[in-house]
Amino acid sequence: MEDNNNPQQQQNQINIELSEEMAEGIYCNLAIITHSHAEFVVDFVKLMPGAPKAKVKSRIILTPEHAKRLYKALQDNIRKFEAMHGTIKENPDGGLPPFSMGGPTAQA
Repeated sequence: MEDNNNPQQQQNQINIELSEEMAEGIYCNLAIITHSHAEFVVDFVKLMPGAPKAKVKSRIILTPEHAKRLYKALQDNIRKFEAMHGTIKENPDGGLPPFSMGGPTAQA
């Protein structure tokens, strides 16, 4: 149980606001990560079947310290997810989305 009267805990709490628009989220099925000595850049991309171009939908820039914290948080959450739902299967093609970028190939 939390003691909300503890000044130390109150000082460590952060009030995070999430707008309605941001709460909807943006679908992405590819992340491209680059880095320099001072920052990590994560571009979230949406690839669509048959489209000649893919669009970056969001770019997040992190310090190396925060990138490592994100890495550890993702590891922890994946471990918890897999404990509840089973192992997440990975695509044998290196993680690219499971569709042909050249459009439909089925014939009737």
